[in-house]
Amino acid sequence: MRWREAKALRQRNWFLWAALLSLAIALSAWVGEVSISRLVQGVPLAGAYIAGTLPSLRLDHLSGDLAHWMWGFTDWLELLADTILIAYVGTVLGGLVALLLSFPAAATLAPAWIVMPVRRFLELLRTIPTLVLALIFVYAFGLGAFAGMLAIAVHTAGALGKLFAEEHENASLAQMEAVRAAGGTWAAQMRFGIFPQSLPGVLSYGLLRFEINVREASVLGIVGAGGIGEELYLAVRQFEYQDISAILLLILATVAAIDLLCGRLRHIVLGKAGA
Repeated sequence: MRWREAKALRQRNWFLWAALLSLAIALSAWVGEVSISRLVQGVPLAGAYIAGTLPSLRLDHLSGDLAHWMWGFTDWLELLADTILIAYVGTVLGGLVALLLSFPAAATLAPAWIVMPVRRFLELLRTIPTLVLALIFVYAFGLGAFAGMLAIAVHTAGALGKLFAEEHENASLAQMEAVRAAGGTWAAQMRFGIFPQSLPGVLSYGLLRFEINVREASVLGIVGAGGIGEELYLAVRQFEYQDISAILLLILATVAAIDLLCGRLRHIVLGKAGA
């Protein structure tokens, strides 16, 4: 009897949650003005636009067609290097700020009256979209890579601060208590008791964030924050369709290479941590 009642209760709960999910989907579709007919009509147009960006490559003139398609290869590589540097410096600066704030943001390591304001501050940093931050810094400091780097650093600090704090919370407190028993200060307890345990996770999250920031930096040029994004935006505005596909291909290859490299580094870090 109890088993049947429990089964009936589970079924009622399942139907209730299914109904709520369906209602949420329907409401989201209504607010988002989802239209199947517009989707069906727009997909061919999107395909035609993408096809228009592809170069005309002929076997008998392949070298010439490739040279025409990649006419700005050298300049684009320089802009890609700027983009990578923007992402790298922004990740390093934001990661350092995140690391400093992550210890007082960890609920198991600091009192509540410190944890709450630090967490709210980190939430503020990661809530503002990177493009909005870039617009603010472009207005404050002018066009160029400096504004893009600051935008990435601020958003990275907010995002990594939360992740680092969660890593610290999962650490064992035994080592911290040992440092405290030896007379170590709170900073020493974090440095020698907690940080060595959370270091693999911190490095892994940092590398992952660098991958994300390379993608972010690739589009910040749209608002004048430097990098390859400025050239891409210029090509779109001037309807230089083949330039669009060439730049996107270079961005894709760069991001893929960085993803592979960071993935390899993560495996090395995690492998050493597990050894």
